[in-house]
Amino acid sequence: MPLDPHAKRLLERLAATNPPSARSLTIGARRSALQQLLAFAGLREEVECVENRTLPAREAPLPVRVYTPTGAPREPLPALIYFHGGGLVAGSLDSHDAICRSLTNASACRLISVDYRLAPEHPFPTALADGYAALAWVAAHPRELGIDADRIVLGGDSAGATLAAVVCQMAATAGRPRLAAQLLICPIMDACAVTDSRRAFAEGHLLDQATLDHDLAHYLAPDVDRTDARVSPLRAAQLQRLPPTCIHTAEFDPLRDEGAAYAERLRLAGVKSTYRCHSGMIHLFYGMGRLIPYAATAYRLIGEDLRSLLA
Repeated sequence: MPLDPHAKRLLERLAATNPPSARSLTIGARRSALQQLLAFAGLREEVECVENRTLPAREAPLPVRVYTPTGAPREPLPALIYFHGGGLVAGSLDSHDAICRSLTNASACRLISVDYRLAPEHPFPTALADGYAALAWVAAHPRELGIDADRIVLGGDSAGATLAAVVCQMAATAGRPRLAAQLLICPIMDACAVTDSRRAFAEGHLLDQATLDHDLAHYLAPDVDRTDARVSPLRAAQLQRLPPTCIHTAEFDPLRDEGAAYAERLRLAGVKSTYRCHSGMIHLFYGMGRLIPYAATAYRLIGEDLRSLLA
């Protein structure tokens, strides 16, 4: 399918600004650029309520934002613990607020967005420690959060999906906490990937190889092995113990093929999963609904897939 016309116009609009290569960006400029890009999210959906909290994690307090979907019933809700994208160097509770609002309504889950610590101030593996700490705390306090302890989902988008995938593997290895499902939206699954989609869309499709290289260089110390499954979860040796999984990718995203490869590995490992590749879409399309109307359809499909896994 050809590139979605709305996505094409967005790419043309961004190219006309002649942005500098991501390799030359400071961390401050990288964070600002993502915040500006996500300003295209459009109107924020109304939800039942939003609450800012702080989880008392061992290493450092973790700010979180809890979203309750519109029309939520009184009984405990399924929970979606969510890690925002941004290459593990950018993004925040605020940058992904619109995304979280859409996801909580679409999934009918109480969504807990986690403000994990970012590199380079807090390099690998700090984000993993924060992610696992958030999962452990939520799983241990279901009544306080009004959630069903048997229906906890771990999810994220882009590098946040990488974080979700790794923390899910950590929980599976430890045998706790128990997860009902994981949700991975346009995930980075292999830091060493050389795929058809990485080659075809290395430039000119929003997320480029230069940005991936920039973020990874700030996240990892030079001596960290990029094939480590904690960096490249697609390379994990065992996947059999993972929970049911929902993976969504985009056709014109350099990350497309590694997301599809993870879905196939899960299938071969006997893990129940659903996989969708959104035709004509680019990376982060779901965060730019004002310019790419298809984002609303994607949220509906993500919600249907997740509810099906939790049923």
